[in-house]
Amino acid sequence: MSYSTRTIGSLSLAWLSASLAPQIQAANEFESPTVLDTVNVIGDSRKAKDMPASAHYIATGEIRDQSYSDINRILRKVPGVNIREEDGFGLFPNISFRGVDTTRSAKITVMEDGVLIAPAAYSAPAAYFSPAGGRMSGIEILKGSSQIKYGPHVTGGVLNYLSTPVPETGKAYLKAIYGSYGEVRTHAFVGNTLDTEYGRFGYLVEGFYRSSDGFKSIDQTADFQNGDQTGFTQVEPMIRLSWEPDTEMYQRLELKFGYSDMDADETYLGLNDTDFRSDPYRRYAASRFDNIKSENLRGFARYFVSATDDLDIVTTAYYTEFNRNWSKLQDIQGGSPGDMSLSSALAGANGGLGLDCLKGQLDCGLRVRDNNRSYYSGGTETAMTYRFGLGETHHELNAGFRYHQDGVDRFQHQIIYDQNVNGIITGNNLGAADTLPGGQANRTSKTQAYAFFLKDRIEFGNWGFSPGIRYEYIVQDYNDYLKPGESGSNSMNLFAGGASLDYQFNAELMMYAGIHRGFSPPSPQNSIVDNLEAETSNAYELGARFNHGAFSMEVTGFYTQFENLLVIDNIGGAGTGQSENFGEVDSRGIEMAVNFDAGDAFGWDFANPYFISFTYTDTEQLNTATSTNAESIFSFGQKGNRVPYIPEYALSFGSGLHFDKFGVDVSANYVSETFTSANNTTDQLNGEGDPDARFGTIDEYVIVDVSAYYQVAKGIKIIGGVQNAGNEEYLVSRQPHGPRPGMPIFAYGGFELDFDFL
Repeated sequence: MSYSTRTIGSLSLAWLSASLAPQIQAANEFESPTVLDTVNVIGDSRKAKDMPASAHYIATGEIRDQSYSDINRILRKVPGVNIREEDGFGLFPNISFRGVDTTRSAKITVMEDGVLIAPAAYSAPAAYFSPAGGRMSGIEILKGSSQIKYGPHVTGGVLNYLSTPVPETGKAYLKAIYGSYGEVRTHAFVGNTLDTEYGRFGYLVEGFYRSSDGFKSIDQTADFQNGDQTGFTQVEPMIRLSWEPDTEMYQRLELKFGYSDMDADETYLGLNDTDFRSDPYRRYAASRFDNIKSENLRGFARYFVSATDDLDIVTTAYYTEFNRNWSKLQDIQGGSPGDMSLSSALAGANGGLGLDCLKGQLDCGLRVRDNNRSYYSGGTETAMTYRFGLGETHHELNAGFRYHQDGVDRFQHQIIYDQNVNGIITGNNLGAADTLPGGQANRTSKTQAYAFFLKDRIEFGNWGFSPGIRYEYIVQDYNDYLKPGESGSNSMNLFAGGASLDYQFNAELMMYAGIHRGFSPPSPQNSIVDNLEAETSNAYELGARFNHGAFSMEVTGFYTQFENLLVIDNIGGAGTGQSENFGEVDSRGIEMAVNFDAGDAFGWDFANPYFISFTYTDTEQLNTATSTNAESIFSFGQKGNRVPYIPEYALSFGSGLHFDKFGVDVSANYVSETFTSANNTTDQLNGEGDPDARFGTIDEYVIVDVSAYYQVAKGIKIIGGVQNAGNEEYLVSRQPHGPRPGMPIFAYGGFELDFDFL
């Protein structure tokens, strides 16, 4: 089934932002146009300091200075964010806020410009698509009670990518770098806003390109000599148009069209522990077939109107299509090792015969599955803010209702390749039923969601109070054309709510406290076939912000009680186990962010900024897992154990020197040891005692990045840097199958042009 011609015809209303007045981004960013806050979750770095909850805004300059495109690296400076890397380039992020499950960022609400961007946020939220971080003008992260306005996954938090806005005046930008492993990266845009007799017309044309040969090497065999093909290509063009008619009542219409294309020779297959210690950047010959191709087409039309001085309304209609096919090694079938999972083979099961098969040294069958899937997502939403006074209180009322529809179509097949003792492919099973399109999996999931929220910001003197509620009615449909008996439909009502209280002692010190009831709905398959309930949570936070001149500090304590924790059916999207409501989990900890500019504080002729970002997270399983399926990292979890892939400590710190013409920044990131399974074993053994490379631990590590620039002339910079400057060989994950490395030392150089024109 294809969703390319599917229309989203129902009208929806969803109210988004606290303030809809235009605003100018902070001075340390590039000079940006007036932007409607309804596009944003926070607005800018200054507004983040006034939020009555944990909120962080990563400005344009912070993204550009380190020449990052990997969202994992961009987010390291934000406390309370847990990251599980996978590919070394940030193509497949696994992001968690405050201890929720990291897998494919499925437990947080991911948006771009305020629009849901996960392939199918309700039906299949796992983020196999993530936009290029290097294309963005900002990143917003929201945790705590303020996320009540956003859904559907409100047990974790909100991540909002901010794409390049239409500039108020003429602007042209070009950044090009060349780096290790043949990396080429180009980001360019041109835009302007013109005054005409019909109003103000704005345009932006943008392109982003990134490619790399990859830093891994595949073992070669007599019939395979392309071992250096482990890289990727990523292309993301975008067009944005705006019109503000010359009318007494302020109006603005904005259109955005974006496209993403990616082709990556990436694999689920990791390494054996011994081989990882010898050469972490090796890939076995059996992964030669692995490749993912994906396309994402997205767009929205947004209409903003300021009906009165106190009433603002914005309506957005949006649509996204995402198609991808990840052809990858699934498992071993037959031959000398017999049938065997990849993780068992990597851990040395059956006397190491499976590992020999993966290395191309044994006769066996290699089953390669084409995970061909199509997604769609669309709807309409309207946002409103109404400001009014009531007695001695000032109110800013936000309310909204959104209609959303999304779905996924799995149409998969698989092929078994016969390999001889020399690693040569001698045949396959083409013609079998499961080798035909749709022969392995042919099923669809669809969701319709009606979401409403109401929130009020009440200010009385130095006090602020922000209560809010959220309600979603979800209708789900699931059809399995190979197993008709498992098809069906379901509906559910979900409620969330929260409130925050804050007090502004003076212009420098603010304290806030919040309580939040959240939910994360199960997918149609999990709900209809597995009979799972929605994950819910009770979250509490207490924090303080202090800003004085060149010094700022924010400290937040958080405590989240997860109920009916939803865990996916397998360890990396690769297994066949059954999903479950794991039970209850507590997550508590402390987040701290400190910034200080010594140059500003002491009146020096140069800037000397320092930053520290620290997170302590203590997670605890409050019950023993019911699952005994070794495919799940939550199987055999014991009461009192820690949640996998949530480190106890994470620390980022750095400094810089910035003179008139040149500057340099150094940052370091520390992550403590963490378990990779809920049974908290240190051995490569699953809960049944069988060898499994997905179980065990990840060692602590420290990564150092350095960047520098020289200002040749106004608008012209020479840039360069080194990421992982110490060339640390470090393990980032045992998912999807076995140990995987982070990126080795990466050096780059290039230039940046940034010009204004009339």
